[in-house]
Amino acid sequence: MSSLSSQQDGLPVPQRYGAILTIALGITMAVLDGVIANVALPTIARDLNASPAESIWIVNAYQIAIVISLLTLSFLGDMLGYRRVYQVGLGLFIATSLFCALSSTLDVLTVARILQGFGGAALMSVNTALIRIIYPQRYLGRGMAINSLIVAVSTAAGPTVAAAILSVASWQWLFLINVPIGIVALWLALRFLPDNPQKAQKQKFDPLSAVMNALFFGLLISALSGFSQGQSGMLVGAEIIAFVIVGWVFIRRQLTLPVPLLPVDLLRIPVFSLSLCTSICSFCAQMLAMVSLPFFLQNGLGRDEVATGLLLTPWPLATMAFAPIAGRLIGRVHSGLLGGMGLAMFAAGLFLLALLPHNPSSIDIVWRMALCGAGFGLFQSPNNHTIISSAPRQRSGGASGMLGTARLLGQSSGAALVALMFNLFNSHGTHAALILAGVFASVAAVVSMSRMTQERPA
Repeated sequence: MSSLSSQQDGLPVPQRYGAILTIALGITMAVLDGVIANVALPTIARDLNASPAESIWIVNAYQIAIVISLLTLSFLGDMLGYRRVYQVGLGLFIATSLFCALSSTLDVLTVARILQGFGGAALMSVNTALIRIIYPQRYLGRGMAINSLIVAVSTAAGPTVAAAILSVASWQWLFLINVPIGIVALWLALRFLPDNPQKAQKQKFDPLSAVMNALFFGLLISALSGFSQGQSGMLVGAEIIAFVIVGWVFIRRQLTLPVPLLPVDLLRIPVFSLSLCTSICSFCAQMLAMVSLPFFLQNGLGRDEVATGLLLTPWPLATMAFAPIAGRLIGRVHSGLLGGMGLAMFAAGLFLLALLPHNPSSIDIVWRMALCGAGFGLFQSPNNHTIISSAPRQRSGGASGMLGTARLLGQSSGAALVALMFNLFNSHGTHAALILAGVFASVAAVVSMSRMTQERPA
């Protein structure tokens, strides 16, 4: 079942369901593992005799590994086949999840998380490129809606899932649970995933570009992380200078290549670039809210962890309700308009959360959270559909890699800005973070609307 005729439009229904279930399981694991470790950091640090500052690397190592390898793996997907990259990524993710669970020191766990991040990057780098093959063109919006739903809900529900696991088991089970799920996903991948209808014939892998890509994004994430953790200004400044120098050389090299690893050829498509900007701003806004709100709910309102999790839950629930609706509207309503409307709802919800009364009731919080989730669900599917469908079919891997990179850059920037808001405004840090999140969502709405004036590429 692995081959697919270049004339065939999507997979037949039984194989399509198996393939999309494979994608769903893999991406859920990869995205969840980026956020669930946050909740367990104090417990892991205590168990491994590590300081809180040292334990941060359990999270950073995973995120940095994904960001530095995402575009390289998506490029290899265009060359070698998305199916092959995804299957290897699943195998690596399963093995390294077991490695994480068996780690007895912080150093070993950090190495395991780096390797796990490479496995997660393989899954994220080609997932939307596979969806473009799995679904017929007329149903591609539904496939993108399912993918957007999985990513959004996994990101938002991560803390709740982690708290549920930790309430009945040790932190090792945050990683061990991936093993049986991953084995099922790998069996499905071997059975149902399609191969590329056509692989990119002119692409040649450039190792130097891969190294510079890793340095470029690694220095950026490291500088953002160091800034958010209050590292010395000289160190952060040196990282920024190195980032600018490497970036200048890297981009100049990419401009000389017929098929670049950093897809500057795709960035020349206006609707593609605008959609990426919209994605970065929206995920930055989401992370500003989701990281800062638990502090407000627990420290400001005195709610416990369980109550905090319940009050955050309307966000992913509303996203689950609205993402399928958005998927069905793709093709009927312009994606720029649909995304702009969703982002306007998202911004309104964020500003309303910032304007909560002094002692709000649970209902006051719940309906505002639901408005944020509904707006986010309405925006993300059309935006992702535009990013993937505006790229040539043989460059779907590059588009998929950029989509994942935009999400991670937005989330990393949002997390760093939360730390800045808390440092600048002390007790009013959450209020400032929510206002800034509303501003980012508003900017994203304007950018999304501007796409209505752009012609879609043939």
